[in-house]
Amino acid sequence: MAEEVKDDKAAKPAAVKKAKKGGKKEDVRKAGFAANIEEGLEVKAARLKVRYRKEVVPALMKELGLKNPHQVPRLEKVVVNMGLGEALSNNKILESAVDQLASITGQKPIVTRSRKAIANFKLRENQAIGAAVTLRNDRMYEFMDRLVNVALPRVRDFKGVSNKAFDGRGNYTLGVREQIIFPEINIDAIEKVKGMNITFVTTARNDEHGMALLKHLGMPFRQ
Repeated sequence: MAEEVKDDKAAKPAAVKKAKKGGKKEDVRKAGFAANIEEGLEVKAARLKVRYRKEVVPALMKELGLKNPHQVPRLEKVVVNMGLGEALSNNKILESAVDQLASITGQKPIVTRSRKAIANFKLRENQAIGAAVTLRNDRMYEFMDRLVNVALPRVRDFKGVSNKAFDGRGNYTLGVREQIIFPEINIDAIEKVKGMNITFVTTARNDEHGMALLKHLGMPFRQ
């Protein structure tokens, strides 16, 4: 019993010890309450990530005839890119696109710039022409979860996505014509409807494995 009490004292957070040195009982109580809340918080993994580990991996091992779980293809990153040719003449369009992309993905986008000048398009070198976001880990899975379960079903007359947009290495690019399919976007605040490209980068060796992975993750391919 004495050992348990001793361990409990050693485990007390630094904030509580510091408050005790300060002297006021109210400060000690508040510090202890805050420490208890912090200890009770648990970081939950993305729902689709948990489903991938528990359901998708065993299913793909059986479907693809793989013996080692490390051979199972997985989603490596998701790149969301929005090209804005109108930004050459109107900087406000680029600012609104950056804000909208941040709302959709939950991550601050980077501004993409032109690599060389093209006189016919009145394009100068290093000029801002778009915005892009690279998502990994939990944010990647959370974005895909919202895309396949919430955003895509809101497309008018939606019948599924094409299965012909693979690049030969198991990576898939999906074109979205309107950003307003995402519920995070306020339609009343939209100046202009803009499209975007969403690329799913996988570790699959070929398109068949990549398609099998995305299917099990919920991608609604057209029949």
